[in-house]
Amino acid sequence: MKKIALSGIEKFGVLESNIPALINADDILLKVAVMGVCGSDIHYFKEGRIGDQVINFPFTIGHEFSAYVVETGKDVKTVKPGDLVAVDPLVSCQKCSQCLKGRFHTCLNQKFLGCPGQLEGCLSEYIVLPERNCFKVPRNISAELAALVEPLTIGYYAVQLMNNFLRAGQVGILGSGPIGLSVMLTLQSQGINKILATDKLDYRLEIARQNGAAWVANPDKVDVVEYLKKINVEPFDAVFECCGKQEAVDQAVDLLKPGGVLLLVGIPEVDKISFDISKIRRKEIVIQNVRRQNECVKPVIELISSGKISPDFMITHRLPLDQTQKAFDLVAGYDDGVVKAVVTF
Repeated sequence: MKKIALSGIEKFGVLESNIPALINADDILLKVAVMGVCGSDIHYFKEGRIGDQVINFPFTIGHEFSAYVVETGKDVKTVKPGDLVAVDPLVSCQKCSQCLKGRFHTCLNQKFLGCPGQLEGCLSEYIVLPERNCFKVPRNISAELAALVEPLTIGYYAVQLMNNFLRAGQVGILGSGPIGLSVMLTLQSQGINKILATDKLDYRLEIARQNGAAWVANPDKVDVVEYLKKINVEPFDAVFECCGKQEAVDQAVDLLKPGGVLLLVGIPEVDKISFDISKIRRKEIVIQNVRRQNECVKPVIELISSGKISPDFMITHRLPLDQTQKAFDLVAGYDDGVVKAVVTF
């Protein structure tokens, strides 16, 4: 089988490998159908690392994907060969103190697809995962939509964390890429429509506006805080920082009302960010980090299947496996109006 591996910074190579074998009774052999290029993949592509997770080249990245079941272990009951599945890319141990508390996403022994030192990614024709990571999708969900489930779970989980603190009426989203749009879709499914979307790319703002954002603003062109004051928009209950930028964090604090919640979803390119302690103290701002997702795959599948959210507009580019390099170059360079590029197998 073919694997597309990072062979260096911003460079891919093709490797030939054996189809992986089932080892455990709950293992499933999957034939990858569609893989989405994620922002975290771009960190590895451009920098070879995220924080202290450093790639030893060559290495296969990728974790957003859908697949068809090829073979199952003897104990597998929820899927059968031929089924299309969406995938949770985090393999938890199910035994550590975090897992026993139901915090599988912060498992102390976790193995995440496409993460150095953990598991090779899904830029591969075949892959093996445990049954608990594979979720059969209804017939009205295509392989492309099933590949979007993973990024949508990030947005869904972030909104659930917000709900732990307050019932929001007005929300800001800073960064209108796939994750920011996933947050927006989830908010809308809960009846929250007073949503600000910001981005430095005007085409992404237009996509957000077309899909229901009440206000859009480009921080490179306007002072977002002053702009909202001029049009009499009140401060926000919650702001989702979805681009990983210090200036967006600072802006989020200014946009929040006292007692508001700042949710940090984006992955910064730097190791440290800072806060204006005077502002967050006086406003009594709650700061909530968002780490991937936890047990959100099934509810997201239901949202798509029921038609409560329609995320297909996020896919702007479709490229075959042999054009993986082009797909990553597009996303890394924000070229050709790209929002979500997918690689088809």
